[in-house]
Amino acid sequence: MAYILKNSLGQIIATSASEKLNDNWIQVDATDKTYIKFLENSLAEGDAFRESDIHLARVLEDLISLLVERNTIRFTDLPEEAQKRLNQRQSMRSKSQLSGILDESNELF
Repeated sequence: MAYILKNSLGQIIATSASEKLNDNWIQVDATDKTYIKFLENSLAEGDAFRESDIHLARVLEDLISLLVERNTIRFTDLPEEAQKRLNQRQSMRSKSQLSGILDESNELF
């Protein structure tokens, strides 16, 4: 079961997969077509934001690298969690780049 909230025009404006947040929420079956369509539309609208976030994260990584290279900031000036995440991303990036230079037999060119 799921719960939906409709506006005065009868359009779904919010959903909850598990909770009825107040008496205005209506219980529907999780396979209800209007419920599923609302979820699909919500996900599609969020795609642009996710794409933008991904690109912005890359810009920020590059900016931090540039600032460190130019000695504007020290990597150790960043909070420990930020250092950890940046190191993880750099490691992921290098592994991804290495996988691109392997041929089908997994031998380096």
